[in-house]
Amino acid sequence: MGYEHILYEVSEKIATITLNRPDRMNAWTPVMERDVRHAMEAAAADDGVRVIVLTGAGRAFCAGADMDVLKGLDPDDIRRASSLPSFDMNRRPDWQTRYGYYPAIGKPIIGMLNGATAGIGLVHALYCDLRFAADSAVFTTAFSRRGLIAEHGISWMLPRIVGHANALDLLLSARRVSSEEALRIGLVNRLCPPEQLREQTYAYARDLADFVSPSAMAVIKRQLYEVPFQSLAEATIEANREMMVALNGSDFREGVASFMEKRPPRFSGK
Repeated sequence: MGYEHILYEVSEKIATITLNRPDRMNAWTPVMERDVRHAMEAAAADDGVRVIVLTGAGRAFCAGADMDVLKGLDPDDIRRASSLPSFDMNRRPDWQTRYGYYPAIGKPIIGMLNGATAGIGLVHALYCDLRFAADSAVFTTAFSRRGLIAEHGISWMLPRIVGHANALDLLLSARRVSSEEALRIGLVNRLCPPEQLREQTYAYARDLADFVSPSAMAVIKRQLYEVPFQSLAEATIEANREMMVALNGSDFREGVASFMEKRPPRFSGK
């Protein structure tokens, strides 16, 4: 598929999705929505991909919705499902929403936040599993200052990352948040000087791709995203069930063998 508003490439088992409207600070559009979803699903289906990096071209990650699109938005568009895939009865409905599908992708998604991250751009950053940010990046929810509400699941996701009180602060005020504060409240996992952001992000991604079992990562990711819907007993029962599968898997045998033989692992993901 040819993409209009993103770039997509795969190298060294890492898929990189780059929001590519640098002249508009990667402002979000319906075309970008379609492109990102297709690229995420392509990466998920590609056995040659073990980690996904989502970033932006130029000086911003994503400065929010394109205002030319937003001012002409039909309110009924919010409820339309024409762009969504068919409902999958075998997957949790929570992770089949318009933007909240990242947790259902069985590979780690790292948001490489190279600059301004606002509005719907912040929504997508939150749905990533990890967030590495330039220490010059600035964050804002933006919605309340545009007369809008906490949209696309951010009212559910943000408190689980930064806590209830911090989420209320960020959503009610829509104030600008520095990278240092973002790190302090847990909004991002790591800060890097802008010139080192790519190097540090990809060093981490390559470590996952080369030395961590893809089957283990997929299950661990699913376990953690199931927790909000489970009791401790249910999480334990599920872990016991997955442990039996893992103990019979080739990745477990390879993990033990590579450790004993003091060599890099050759995980198959099976």
